[in-house]
Amino acid sequence: MDTPDADGVLAEQLLRLTRRVHRIQKRHLQQRGLGITPAQSRLLRTLAPYASPPRMTDLAERLEVVPRAVTTLVDGLEASGKVRRVPDPTNRRVIRIELTDDGRRALRELRGARRAAAEDILAPLTDEQRKVLGGLLDTLVDGMPAVED
Repeated sequence: MDTPDADGVLAEQLLRLTRRVHRIQKRHLQQRGLGITPAQSRLLRTLAPYASPPRMTDLAERLEVVPRAVTTLVDGLEASGKVRRVPDPTNRRVIRIELTDDGRRALRELRGARRAAAEDILAPLTDEQRKVLGGLLDTLVDGMPAVED
């Protein structure tokens, strides 16, 4: 009799959780009527911290996608008024992407939707379980064990 592959089971659980997180976030986005896809949401969140408008290639690198994927996302967000393309002040061949006021409002709504989705997902966990999960996730994201204070 074969023993179950523990790592395989964990991998499947992580994939199922990722899909669940995606579904719940998508539902919360739809409930808020923002007309933004999860991928567009990710681009807005990536764009927000820049002090000055980044190039699309900068966004593609940060998102770890091909530049063409960013072009498609920017097209959709620009059509809905959430971002705009602006010329680079020092090189007219370069186009930069900046948030509009509508994009900033949408970003605030997105943050609320993400918090609500997280509350839904984490509801079954106690505070202690959440703390443990946070430490485990830090370890998995960073690729090294968390350091205890």
